[in-house]
Amino acid sequence: MLVILSGVSGAGKDTIKKELINRMENVISLPSFSSRKPRNDEEEGVQYHFITKEQFKEKIKNGEFYEYDIHHENYYGTSRKLMNEKIKSGKIIVKDIEVNGTENLMKILKNETKLVTIFLKVDKEELKRRLVNRGDNLSEAEMQLRLDRLEYEESKIGLYDYVIKNDDLEKTIQIVKTIIENERRIEEINNIKS
Repeated sequence: MLVILSGVSGAGKDTIKKELINRMENVISLPSFSSRKPRNDEEEGVQYHFITKEQFKEKIKNGEFYEYDIHHENYYGTSRKLMNEKIKSGKIIVKDIEVNGTENLMKILKNETKLVTIFLKVDKEELKRRLVNRGDNLSEAEMQLRLDRLEYEESKIGLYDYVIKNDDLEKTIQIVKTIIENERRIEEINNIKS
């Protein structure tokens, strides 16, 4: 099963993903590849696989991504090889990805694996506060780019199975955990029937 978490930068995707992995058995992450520089608290292969734009373009040319997109002037993409390995493992994969990537993965994988899509909503003022507190030292232009993206991302909410307002981290984690547990039970029942 592939669980996709989406929402604008600062919506809490990475924090929730980490907590799910810590609190649930059989849950793993699938880091995307990115051409952006790592943040202070990020490790290679944990949040992302960090590569240069040139390396990313080479991987695109070689057809190594299920999907990729340019987001805030950096490339992000999902590795075919890593995704296939993780799906075969039988684990629950939690992946944080933006809305265009979600749409692409839904088209590509809908008949191959169980997909559960969750959109994390956050108010604009709360988002601004989180981005400032995250310590990325965003310029005014970079901050505005992320705030402007909010409207676009929210216009795609109809793609998602679940939409959760992330205004209470612990509550949101519990809701997502319950969704995953319920979807896993449904998948197991369907597998028994077929």
